[in-house]
Amino acid sequence: MDDTNQTVVNGFILLGLSDVPFLQVMFFLLFLAMYITTLSGNLLLILAVRLNTQLQTPMYFFLSTLAFIDLSLSSSIAPQIMVNTIAPGRIISVLACASQMFISLVLGETECLMLAVMAFDRYAAICKPLHYNIIMNKRLCLLLTAGSWAICVINSAFQVTLTFKLPFCRSHHINNFFCELPPFIRMSCKDAWLNEVTLYTSVVVISIFSLFLILTSYVRILLALLKIRSTEGRRKAFFTCSSHLTVLSLFFVTTTFTYLRPRSMHFPETDKVLSILYMTVTPMLNPIIYSVRNTDVVGTIKIMFTKKDFYVKMAKLKTCG
Repeated sequence: MDDTNQTVVNGFILLGLSDVPFLQVMFFLLFLAMYITTLSGNLLLILAVRLNTQLQTPMYFFLSTLAFIDLSLSSSIAPQIMVNTIAPGRIISVLACASQMFISLVLGETECLMLAVMAFDRYAAICKPLHYNIIMNKRLCLLLTAGSWAICVINSAFQVTLTFKLPFCRSHHINNFFCELPPFIRMSCKDAWLNEVTLYTSVVVISIFSLFLILTSYVRILLALLKIRSTEGRRKAFFTCSSHLTVLSLFFVTTTFTYLRPRSMHFPETDKVLSILYMTVTPMLNPIIYSVRNTDVVGTIKIMFTKKDFYVKMAKLKTCG
């Protein structure tokens, strides 16, 4: 009980990635470069969608929402990683740790649902082109987005509250670089079966259900593509969806492997690598993957940087459209 009280008062100690000075500097520079790339890419994508009226469609609305989630997710983790990498003291308070866990859970879960919504949007655009504007109307887009946020906020608040009710009397050292839920369940000296059951249930309901919805959408898209006689039309539709598939493959494989493994199969070093992939690498790659193959987004970004009369050019694009 004394250990538990001490933990509650002083917070937790994040062990970070390495204690070797040279590696600490290298990790700091690496994460700094990744964070700057993430900020730049996602901000440019959001600005491009906001400033070009031709891009204000359901697909780009969901894409800008995903960019905002990635921007926020990286900002909730990357600064903490960089500070812990070079700072001598790695203590984080209970409130800061709980806040970080809650924010990262909300954003990660919302990204799962938004990827599923984007898959449904692509299904409606390719398989129901004549009814697309009716199906994906503004009201439905807002409901899908707001519903995704609401579900994830409620679930994350429940998970974090349940986690911090556990007594952490074994140790207050977290073998990770940020406050993530699985290590805390393993740190508890109390049987945390209820926490594990609720965690697995939420992962199955949100992640697996989202993945099922995505796979169902893409199976129907694939069947529709096989019916397209035009090679050019088939190629264009394939490239539109391939970027989405690339993103979700990296994100879902790492997150489900992290959260659905039993306690006996968790290894701290493996967990760190997986966390880096879906917390920092995926948010950095998302805008790059989506923008490189999207001529509308690339064209808008080029105009933003090369043309002084940006709004005049945007007006001309709207008139031509």
